[in-house]
Amino acid sequence: MGDVAMTVPVLLGVLKKYPKVKITVLTKEFTAPIFENIPNVSVFKADVKGRHKGFLGLWKLYKELKTLQIDVVADLHNVLRSTVLKQFFKLSTIPFIQVDKGRAAKKALVNPDRTSFSPLPTTFERYAEVFGKLGYPIAISEMETLSKRLIPDSAKHLINFEGKMLIGIAPFAAFSGKMYPLPLMEEVIAMLNSTNNYQIVLFGGGKKEIEVLTTWETQFNNCFNAAGKLSFSDELGLISNLQLMLAMDSGNAHLAAMFGVPTVTIWGVTHPYAGFSPFNQPRHYSLLSDRKKYPAIPTSIYGNKYPDGYDKVMETILPETIIQKISEILKTPD
Repeated sequence: MGDVAMTVPVLLGVLKKYPKVKITVLTKEFTAPIFENIPNVSVFKADVKGRHKGFLGLWKLYKELKTLQIDVVADLHNVLRSTVLKQFFKLSTIPFIQVDKGRAAKKALVNPDRTSFSPLPTTFERYAEVFGKLGYPIAISEMETLSKRLIPDSAKHLINFEGKMLIGIAPFAAFSGKMYPLPLMEEVIAMLNSTNNYQIVLFGGGKKEIEVLTTWETQFNNCFNAAGKLSFSDELGLISNLQLMLAMDSGNAHLAAMFGVPTVTIWGVTHPYAGFSPFNQPRHYSLLSDRKKYPAIPTSIYGNKYPDGYDKVMETILPETIIQKISEILKTPD
């Protein structure tokens, strides 16, 4: 989901710079709401578990895409399915450019015996390179964010502003290596709640996550759990109205950033140098685990691998540090 959200600033920039361009986004049904109501953008839903499943399903998908009279294809995913589609498109004269994910450079970045440590190109730069090769060069400075959406009716009962700042917290990630310990996150929420300056909306998904968030909602009077209560489209509308999002190196950070919401991210065994920082967020909005104490960071690109003793790297980021950063950005008392 994060990779999909990161395409948005690039697509918006391309559309603004090249107003005659029309873009069809090929994506799964779940992520389609990300592209709602963007002028000159339509969505073609890939049914990878149904009619587009397997080799024959991808051939069917190719035939369906051909009817759209596509001029060029920008593959911003570069996975097995899209590589198969690329082979099909070779049967036509339609240019098909795949993103260079920089897999070798990323492998070197997470090598504990690395001899250098410097930032790799961002994902936004990699996406832009694809459009440049197709004849639509775009600079980072020309990229855009989405406009704020209306707070959906389904979300209005979750919040009670009373003059308080609306902030979101997304405490979960796909892998434990990039998830702030829940007891420490509870301390963060307790501190934010006690100031009475904030209305806190919790984001997540899945039964176990919802159980945790529901407990916090019950425990803290300024805290509301959105997980499992809204459609994804309505959740995006709510996120777009946040004054700040606190998230891991995860999809929710990118969803907030694509709306231009100030986004504080907490980093464990992954690192911004891999190129996955949320769009247009200042460097100091990224709170990093202590590399002096844990020099092998980043131990993996996705947070799924780390050596013995690295399960506690995020404990080097104190709850007080997170509170201070939020207060600094929103100009509220600690």
